[in-house]
Amino acid sequence: MIRKASVLMIAIVFLAGAAIAATASAGNVHLKGGKNAQLVFTDKGLTLSASGDLAGLGNGDILVTLSATGNPTATCTNPGGKKQPPGQNPAPVVLTGVQSLPQSQIKNGTVHFGQLITNAPVSPIPGAPGCPNHKWTEAITNVSFTSAAITVEQPAGTVVLTLTCTFTPATSGGTVPKGTISCR
Repeated sequence: MIRKASVLMIAIVFLAGAAIAATASAGNVHLKGGKNAQLVFTDKGLTLSASGDLAGLGNGDILVTLSATGNPTATCTNPGGKKQPPGQNPAPVVLTGVQSLPQSQIKNGTVHFGQLITNAPVSPIPGAPGCPNHKWTEAITNVSFTSAAITVEQPAGTVVLTLTCTFTPATSGGTVPKGTISCR
């Protein structure tokens, strides 16, 4: 009886270990490249995109989220259609974008993300708060980004990496120079 119980216990421990190995999770997710790791940010006027390489991933689909904060520039147009010069300053905006990557794209614990782009801000701005009155139309023409956060989940709902980056000075269009990006 004791021998059968021991065999049964060994079988249970073996099966539990196999189940854990089959559902391996991310242990130390990080940007690939160590100290030389680079994220590439691109200011596309009304949106911000990010790309990079992740390492230390386990098995399972991943979800990468980009959340960017920026200062919009807007124009006001009166009801007769005559524009005022640019320079309206609406409140800062927070824009987000998400990229899903299936487990099949992960190779040896690494994956590249490159289709990560925020949504554009709502424009025209409802109620035209930065214009002379609500009958005007306020349209955002550009966003200068000041910061961004990248969150990696594996699986969705389990955060395995968060990076917070600042841009000094704020972005002004095109690829953001590496020397102006500080991430932690």
